[in-house]
Amino acid sequence: MEIFIIVLVMLVLIGVSNVIYRYIPFVPVPLIQIALGAVIAVIPFGVHLHLEPELFFILFIAPLLYNDGKNTPRDELWRLRAPILLLSVGLVFVTVFVIGYTIHWMIPSIPLAAAFGLAAILSPTDAVAVGALAGRIQLPKSLMRLLEGEALMNDASGLVAFKFATAAALTGIFSWHKATFSFIVIAVGGLLVGAVLAFLIIGIRQLLRRAGLEDETMHMLLQLVTPFLLYLVAEELGVSGILAAVAGGIVHAIEDDKVDHSMPRLKSVSVNTWSVILFILNGLVFVILGIQIPEVTSVIFKDPGFNNVVVIGYAIIIFVLLLVLRFVWTFLFTWFGKDKLSFKVLILTTISGVRGAVTLAGAFSVPLLLNNGNPFPQRNLIIFLAAFIILLSLLTASILLPIIAKKRIIADESEKAHEEREWQMKVMGAAIHHLEHVSHEANEEAIESVIAEYRRMILQMEMIENQNRPLPNRRQKELEMRIIALDIERKYVDEQLEKGAISEKHANFYFKMLDQIEMILANRLHLWKMVLKGLWNKIKASFSGSGYKLAFTEADINALRGLRLQCSEAVLEEMDARCEPEAKDDPTECVTAYYHQIISRMKEMPVHSKNKTDDFNEARKELHWSAIQAERDEVQSLYEKGTIDRELASILRRHIRDREAAMYEEDEIG
Repeated sequence: MEIFIIVLVMLVLIGVSNVIYRYIPFVPVPLIQIALGAVIAVIPFGVHLHLEPELFFILFIAPLLYNDGKNTPRDELWRLRAPILLLSVGLVFVTVFVIGYTIHWMIPSIPLAAAFGLAAILSPTDAVAVGALAGRIQLPKSLMRLLEGEALMNDASGLVAFKFATAAALTGIFSWHKATFSFIVIAVGGLLVGAVLAFLIIGIRQLLRRAGLEDETMHMLLQLVTPFLLYLVAEELGVSGILAAVAGGIVHAIEDDKVDHSMPRLKSVSVNTWSVILFILNGLVFVILGIQIPEVTSVIFKDPGFNNVVVIGYAIIIFVLLLVLRFVWTFLFTWFGKDKLSFKVLILTTISGVRGAVTLAGAFSVPLLLNNGNPFPQRNLIIFLAAFIILLSLLTASILLPIIAKKRIIADESEKAHEEREWQMKVMGAAIHHLEHVSHEANEEAIESVIAEYRRMILQMEMIENQNRPLPNRRQKELEMRIIALDIERKYVDEQLEKGAISEKHANFYFKMLDQIEMILANRLHLWKMVLKGLWNKIKASFSGSGYKLAFTEADINALRGLRLQCSEAVLEEMDARCEPEAKDDPTECVTAYYHQIISRMKEMPVHSKNKTDDFNEARKELHWSAIQAERDEVQSLYEKGTIDRELASILRRHIRDREAAMYEEDEIG
């Protein structure tokens, strides 16, 4: 029961961290999660979790690296194979050698073999941390691919080096020749075992499909257990389980390219399931890291045998030396290579080498006792130095990366408008892609209808792009004019109701639709006002007995279309009176264009008939909301990856709200 409570608390902290990040986006999510983990560990009756390194590697590192192997572009990995190997293998061993001797020289109480072990666990970088930190900046794409490829490989090389260094510390015996040969066997063996096992699992899945077992849930279960099987089997055979998980992920990526066409629903289920799992695993890694830090630091700070200032100074010196080594190594292999990197990219590569949970898990796996029964020398100090350097690397990257990797500032308004339209079209393209994946025979006609609407919107956007029409900063004014237009519609409906030209049933429905549109368009403060207004209206309806669901006949729908047409004409008449002919960039222009489009669409629509069934309308409505959510997910994904900044993400979300409002109107009376 205690473990269940601890896991539940950590899951809650992951959710809280993302809520906090919405309000303080300048602080990366990993740092928030580490801070929350530390807080929950130091409060009275707080969470205390013993870190089991082997369990940590199989539960967290194996599935995360398996997924990275699946999603990292194979052509990019091959193109960057030389720098990836130089960073993930060459730099690891240079780090072990240089940092190991430095640690032993600074702190003689740490034996040379143990110093090599500490240097080895400090050598791997953390792709999860780098990806999370890059969420609010835009690192060069090639640099991100290089960092991802490096992190896929250097975990294994660093942990293998740590294994041999620890063995030497335990036994007092070490051989460079034996260690080198063993490293090659463990690394290559891990890759081969992972690839062979992955092909076997793929063969099993194909046999199941030939036998008629194409249940998506069962195939998804096989996907979920795959990284754990790869890791366990490889470790049992004495090779690298981490590299086996990476190799298995790459092989399964090849299979996924084929499955996309033969089992499209499995692809959709797989993407959604893995997104949830990775979100949880990534968050748990940093929360667990935060939970461990108070205990690790308190052991050293409370020990009278250590000078706290001196120990922190050791950690800072080691961290700075890690940065210097990384910079020099990167500079040398690029200097002698074909492609010369700019000084800015070299600095970004250096700072992006963030240490993370693999380093801390490796530190905790340091044995308590030597083979002769004596305590492992300075084990607590080794764990403290590893934890402090992890924090230093995260803080340095989170502070300096956004400063150094500043995006290009677009000063020209037309260029900014061009960029916005380009991203709008990409986001709408993501909605089309989503709709194509959820298509099946039952909703094929509705899918084609909604996709056609999106393609029409993209075509209109391309026409505007071809005209090179600037888009000035007038969105707030346009929003205000849309709200005014809705008030004009309400006023017109009130007048028609008083005259007896329309029924109360139609008027109530129309008012409800206008309220919903205003809620979609509203900003945050106004949104709360609209929510409260909607709740109050529901309460009144429940007491008055008017809260029943309206059942519309064909005559009702045609009458509502006519009312919509009249309201649009009333808005245009009012807007024409407000418009200033000589004014440039008049915000009413956007609103009038919108209502002209509505009038044109209403006039072109045929009289409602049974040809357009209720099932079709309901399917269209559901697909509209599904597509809108796909757009929002795409914007969030682009923002988290650092592809777009916060301002552009906000603009794109505003455009999505506009499309949502338009689709709502069409679904209600279209």
